[in-house]
Amino acid sequence: MNDAAAPPPASRPEVIAPGAWLGLLGGGQLGRMFCMAAQSMGYRVAVLDPGADSPAGTVADRHLRADYLDPAALAEMAELASAVTTEFENVPAAALDFLARHRRVSPGAASVAIAQDRISEKTFLAAQGFAVAPHAVLSSAADARAVSGALLPGIVKSARLGYDGKGQVRVRTVDDVVAAFATMGGAACVLEQFVALACEVSVIVARDEQRRTTAWPVAENRHRDGILDVSIVPARVADGIADEARRTALAIAERLDYRGVLCVELFVTDAGRLLVNEIAPRPHNSGHYTIDACVTSQFEQQARVLAGMPLGDTRQLEPAVMVNLLGDLWFAAAADTTPREPDWTQVLRHPAGEAAPLRQVRAASGAQDGARQLPRPHAGRGARGRADDQARSRHPVRRRPLRGCPRTRAPPPCRRTTPRRSPASACSTSPGCCRARCARSTSPTLAPTSSRSRTLAPATTRATSVTRPARCRRSSGRSTATSAAWRWT
Repeated sequence: MNDAAAPPPASRPEVIAPGAWLGLLGGGQLGRMFCMAAQSMGYRVAVLDPGADSPAGTVADRHLRADYLDPAALAEMAELASAVTTEFENVPAAALDFLARHRRVSPGAASVAIAQDRISEKTFLAAQGFAVAPHAVLSSAADARAVSGALLPGIVKSARLGYDGKGQVRVRTVDDVVAAFATMGGAACVLEQFVALACEVSVIVARDEQRRTTAWPVAENRHRDGILDVSIVPARVADGIADEARRTALAIAERLDYRGVLCVELFVTDAGRLLVNEIAPRPHNSGHYTIDACVTSQFEQQARVLAGMPLGDTRQLEPAVMVNLLGDLWFAAAADTTPREPDWTQVLRHPAGEAAPLRQVRAASGAQDGARQLPRPHAGRGARGRADDQARSRHPVRRRPLRGCPRTRAPPPCRRTTPRRSPASACSTSPGCCRARCARSTSPTLAPTSSRSRTLAPATTRATSVTRPARCRRSSGRSTATSAAWRWT
């Protein structure tokens, strides 16, 4: 899935070696997974976020609890971190501008500013020749009253700070548009015409300082109440549509002169046409599956770009279905205010079940908590495959499993003593065979035999950091785990 573009030559950025500090603005679940990925690569992470118990702040090596525009906190971040990134698009552009005067920052403030505002976003996309849904900008009540009936029915979306269905009102008449504009407090909005859709898809791409690009497979997304519910990868669309979606996403990253990980969400109309819905200048919820199903996850890629490392391989090793879990699962009814304790044993009864917390804050009804990836059955793999899955379920590290020698079936190398990708010590009975195996360790033929569930830690449990030995092949760095797991329904 690598796209070897041929951009103009760019100067090679200074590589930030493991052991250095990387900075992150934002403390949400995406930031938490970035922290864990960067730490597994050997980096230390400092998080700037005002939350006292933010998901990212609880696993970061240092948490700067302050406003994003706090001068002292920004100065401390600039002094501490060698490079800085973000985990959500609403970080003030002024904070990124300040940090960029002192450190490497990706994505840049200009790219983030476009994605922060729907009007700027649609203006940019249309000006660059990308197809978008018919729309109108509503800057005043007069604009709302003057909308064309051809755009109705439609949906009014706030220009700023709208996400996961927030700041959106469905409208059918001009009076509805006027009322929706008033509901938004008279702030600038966009009216989008409803389009007959076959499905919605997203493409996550990465672009580094040398303008090299790569893209993950196209994901098919289903939403519930405006919030991502299920992602199916690869998307069940025609090859031509998938190729066009990837080309579009890569072209948008190039036109933005983007640095980092970028998600482009698109509509697939009933007529088979692609329309760009919106862009997210960060890793995306539809890309959580990359942790288990791809050679390189979107979070590791974000750390690679930030550190000036080569881009990782984005090939998908096996099909994946990701289910997004929300905080209302903690409550028996919508009116409840006290979280219930789930039955933590159900998922772990599945041989491939595994607990991997994404968040460490008190659950709130409707809050987005994390995601889980559905495990595959053991079809066709017999007792050996089931035994492998049971062994893997005891290891919380989210990496592809090690396998024994493909010819001699010798046991895999020890996770705690074998250096990363060291073929010589992989197998004493057949070094040449295991040398070939290690050289092919990123090949899709070495796909994991099952996906693992992605779960949350209970509100009463705090995950503990575990430092693996430095020579551990697959699990060096920090990781978190608990014995809890979601109940299957």
